[in-house]
Amino acid sequence: MYKKVVRRVGSEGKLPAELMESVKNMLPNSKVVMGRAKRGIYAGRHIQFGNKVSEDGGNKSRRTWKPNVQEKRLFSYIHDRHIRVKVTTHALRCIDKAGGIDEYLLKTPYNKMDTEMGIVWKAKIEKMYSQLAEMEVGFFPPEEESKIEQGFEEARAAKREHRREARRALAKQSQLESGNSGDVQTAEAASDGAVKS
Repeated sequence: MYKKVVRRVGSEGKLPAELMESVKNMLPNSKVVMGRAKRGIYAGRHIQFGNKVSEDGGNKSRRTWKPNVQEKRLFSYIHDRHIRVKVTTHALRCIDKAGGIDEYLLKTPYNKMDTEMGIVWKAKIEKMYSQLAEMEVGFFPPEEESKIEQGFEEARAAKREHRREARRALAKQSQLESGNSGDVQTAEAASDGAVKS
């Protein structure tokens, strides 16, 4: 994984040695990461190998145990949406214990994150949290807050009243139009009656 990051960032000669050393310390040093683990959060679970032993003769043949992988939609509060991700059941328990996918990714150090996907999501979430930390938040005393709330309520009431008046004007206009057409029809009927007589 370190070699892939170096290839993406640039060769070792172009970047300072201390920077490359810090990147190397951040990334996991495990050499064996199965291919499908790169597309999810596996929390250190890998394919295990062993023997299948027959009951009769004790004959041994090689077999594997694959991790229990589920595809889940986990809600990320920082992104304010669901993230569809493949996770092992062990990772799900770790996520529940941490208090959500965001907290799990923030608490897990880079060198324990075995997968590229996990490292990418962790970097995204850290960046978004740092942007949130830089935002300014204003708090108002309770009196001002109640005045602001009252102003919003008055604006909503004015909007409702404006809608009501617009509906009444529209109803009156349609009533006048239908009344005028009714007057025209009665006048035509009266003139027809006068012609017949």
